[in-house]
Amino acid sequence: MTLVSVCDRSVRNSFICGMFSKTLPTASPSCRRYAYEDVKDAHFSRFLLEDNALEIFMRNGQSTFLAFQNKEHLPAFKRLCSVVPSLKGRGVTDGMRKTAGGEKAALLKWQKGEMSNFEYLMHLNTMAGRTYNDLMQYPVFPWILADYDSETLDLSSPATFRDLSKPMGAQTDKRREKFIERYNEVEGNDGDLSVQCHYCTHYSSAIIVASLLVRMEPFSHTFLALQGGSYDVADRMFYSVKKEWESASRDNMSDVRELIPEFYYLPDFLVNSNNIELGCLQDGTHLGDVSLPPWAKGDPQEFIRVHREALESDYVSSQLHLWIDLIFGCKQRGQAAVDAVNTFHPYFYAETLDADSLKDPLKKSTILGFVSNFGQIPRQLFSKPHPARSGHKPSLRDQSGPSHAPPFFHRLHRLKPSVQPIKELIRGPVGHMVCGEKDILVVEKNKLLIPPLWNTFFSWGFHDNTCAYGNYSTERNFAVCESPSDWGESLCAACPNPSTVITGGASSVLCVWDVSLGKDKLQHMRLRQVLYGHTDAVTCVEASQAYGVIVSGSGDRTCILWDLQELSYITQLPGHAGSITALAINDLTGEIASCAGEHLYLWTMKGQRLSCLDTSFGPEGSILCCCFTQMCEWDPRNVIVTGCADGIVRIWRTEYTSARLPPDRGGPPTPGPPQPAAPETADGAGAGWERHLVLSQELNRSQTVSRRRYKNNPAVTALAISRDHSSLFVGDAWGRVFSWTCEA
Repeated sequence: MTLVSVCDRSVRNSFICGMFSKTLPTASPSCRRYAYEDVKDAHFSRFLLEDNALEIFMRNGQSTFLAFQNKEHLPAFKRLCSVVPSLKGRGVTDGMRKTAGGEKAALLKWQKGEMSNFEYLMHLNTMAGRTYNDLMQYPVFPWILADYDSETLDLSSPATFRDLSKPMGAQTDKRREKFIERYNEVEGNDGDLSVQCHYCTHYSSAIIVASLLVRMEPFSHTFLALQGGSYDVADRMFYSVKKEWESASRDNMSDVRELIPEFYYLPDFLVNSNNIELGCLQDGTHLGDVSLPPWAKGDPQEFIRVHREALESDYVSSQLHLWIDLIFGCKQRGQAAVDAVNTFHPYFYAETLDADSLKDPLKKSTILGFVSNFGQIPRQLFSKPHPARSGHKPSLRDQSGPSHAPPFFHRLHRLKPSVQPIKELIRGPVGHMVCGEKDILVVEKNKLLIPPLWNTFFSWGFHDNTCAYGNYSTERNFAVCESPSDWGESLCAACPNPSTVITGGASSVLCVWDVSLGKDKLQHMRLRQVLYGHTDAVTCVEASQAYGVIVSGSGDRTCILWDLQELSYITQLPGHAGSITALAINDLTGEIASCAGEHLYLWTMKGQRLSCLDTSFGPEGSILCCCFTQMCEWDPRNVIVTGCADGIVRIWRTEYTSARLPPDRGGPPTPGPPQPAAPETADGAGAGWERHLVLSQELNRSQTVSRRRYKNNPAVTALAISRDHSSLFVGDAWGRVFSWTCEA
């Protein structure tokens, strides 16, 4: 059974644009179908101040926003609860989120440090009705920094940060007094006290969101629609993070904007990759990419990393509850809001509008026009002061406490291998390893463990080109499937979720299969789509459920990105020096590592090359496998780990160097193709830096054990990292698995 939705994102944005412009949207409604089993959750929501909408969340991370008329969202929700497995047994009050259990559980997790600041803010936004599906109710995040001039941020100094106890209109004493004076003027002039407020603009609105995301589609077209068909004057566009902060915190009395989540995870919105003509500033500077603070070194990737590191810092963690009080809590309205200089025009508050106001067509039009242009206050989640955070999860910081082993990549010089293999296979090289809570699961080459339970494996490489499914515990196959044999010899496979298997091989195509597994039983394996793009054998493939992408590499030196949902071509990663030998995707940052023999490349999810390096170890140093450390995406000490044909594990870090100085590579002297220097930005910040891959450590077990290097080390064929990142596991061509951990 399926659920039909008519509100995909492009149509939704066209609808929003049509509300604000005199021209009708050109996009025609489209239909999408979702299996009931794919629905994870559903909540009631608001649209244009009315409780008339449903937001439906899918298991793959997508969501759909449906607005109804005449209270039809209530029977629609009841119908969903009767047919969707994950919603069965729920009532209307559950959809309205009146149960406090989930709220308290999230609060306790955040207080204990078991949930990051970013995750908790996203949770609060969702519970308060903020959604990516409605630009007028977009998730709101705080400005957290006040330092946009330093070369390096001092995250231990309070002066680095914005005052989170005060709204943006009260960040300076002078500005605060002006807004208090505005508030008092209404009462002093015997005006209508119902419109007495500090701010007539809002911290989040459709135009604010569109202006910040204007360099990306569909937001560039949304911004044009909101602006009547043309971009704003260049000096009023978003072109500098520093200038935006100065406007919102100090200079502009009609600007009290906060930020959006993208400032903490998406570097793409800072880059004018579509070459949109945004005009020139008064000094003649052409607007292109957003100007970044010096501490970002001209790199949007580094801006996001440092900004996220600041969000998760001790100072912000200790103060964030004060900002939550302002936006979602006890200082959102009432006398507490007045005392905090945090009141907005009454039209921004859905709860203050009576039903008669919305029944009068003229008044309703005025109110909705006001809200559409200026924004809406989120639902109030807390009526009492929000508790402070009481602790940090060690993994969000250093994990150096007595009860936690430090991450292995924090102390590479102290890594030592296990004396004996912790696992040994008898049927060939190690192919795939998965770290569980207490043990590591290991299978041979041409086998792949299937998530999320990892108790079933998929295998290929048989002489008749069939494939099989087996039980990990018994090591026995329980099903054989002949379908892949129609596409020739399989050479590689990926399994991003329990219902999808992707195979590639000698035929040069990728086959995407729909799979349904029962307990030791294959119900079906059906070909969903064939992806054409390579001209030689597909040698390796990886997929990321988190980012919804597939990456495939071929013997023809091509590496292609595909959309996992649409199963369509995205882009190609160009310029590889040889056949692709290994791939890895960082599920936290979206970075991609590709390897062609001894060459190592680092890419963004959009296909922009960040760095590359010829490791210069010759054919014996060809990279056969690689992986990322993925504990905290904001940790500057994260590394890329590569396993090579010479039996050595090499660990690489990224490093910024001045474009005028050669990098200290700490390894082989031969560099890869030169990277372009960071371009000069609108205010000149961050220019002259290059990002390089630098060798941090070589792990050679034979040399460590015997004090000399053997010439015939078994090749490293698989890598895995323990869940707490305290250990690195290395599988080799002799079927052995060794662990590397830091000495006490």
